[in-house]
Order: sequence, then structure tokens, then C-alpha cells
Amino acid sequence: MKLKQFVSVLAMLILMAIPVANANELVTADPASGSTVVVSPSAVTITTSLPLMTDGNSVEVTDPSGNRVDDGTLAIADTEAVVGLIPLTVGGYYTVAYTLLAENELPLTGNYRFNFVAPDLISSESPTPIAVEATESAQPSAGSSKGTDFLVIMLLVLSFFVLVGLGMYARKIFNER
Repeated sequence: MKLKQFVSVLAMLILMAIPVANANELVTADPASGSTVVVSPSAVTITTSLPLMTDGNSVEVTDPSGNRVDDGTLAIADTEAVVGLIPLTVGGYYTVAYTLLAENELPLTGNYRFNFVAPDLISSESPTPIAVEATESAQPSAGSSKGTDFLVIMLLVLSFFVLVGLGMYARKIFNER
């Protein structure tokens, strides 16, 4: 009798552990949690163990003062969530707060911090214009071809005949009743 109880408890524990084994979790982050960055990152990337849904996710990055420094553009690609950053100018610990949703899973919610060491002087090179010769052949044509026009017209004619045929068939069935 005790063997039956032991086996049933063991089976129950195994069955309860199966969903936990497939739970969504944070795999990697760039910049990594606790890392020190000397070059301003252009984006924060969070990789999870399960594919993410395209809607309902959020990733926010705040500076040491609590002001948001992400640009609000969140891109989801399979297991990765990427949010763009404005150029960082203030040194200190930046906080990344995230809520990520996977199909049929609880939301993966958390936050982490990374340190940004701001340079003493921030400068950017002024862009140098490059002369490019624009040719007409380099521009793609926005118009449609005759083959495409013909295909669309033939599909419209075919759909009209299918509609008339279905109407005649429905009338025949209605009259037989």
C-alpha cells in the first residue's frame, strides 16, 4: 500500500513539474545585468526561452534620475525583444524593466541594471555629403504591368461567373423544396 502512495505522489510531482520546465525565462540580455558599458548602446536586447507574442510586451529603460531613455520602438522577433535607445549622455546605473508575454504562459516580468560610464566629452562628427548620381533606371517603377492588369481582370470575370453560377444553383435548390 505504501508503494502505491509513493508512486502516486511521485507521479503527481512529475506532472506538476512539467509546466514549470517549459516556463518562459530570461536567457540573455544585452547590455547584460550588472555589466559596465563605456560606449552608449543603441538598443537593449532581451532573449527569452520561448517565442514572444507580438502584442502586449513592454520594455522600458530609465536613467539614474528615473527618466525614460528608450525611444519607445519595441521590436519582437521570435524569442528576442529589442528596444531602441536615445544616445546616453549621463553616467550611472540604468534600469531595464520588462514585461514579456509568451503564448499560454504567465507574463515574464522583471528588471535589471547596467552601469554606463559616460565619456568626459561627447562629440559627433559632422556628416560629409556624398555626391550620388541619380539615374532613372535606379528608381523602381511604381506602375503595374499589362500582365498584372490582365490577371486581375480575368480573376474579376471568373469571380462574376462563379457568383452567377452559385445564384442559379441556390435558386434551383430553393425551387425544389
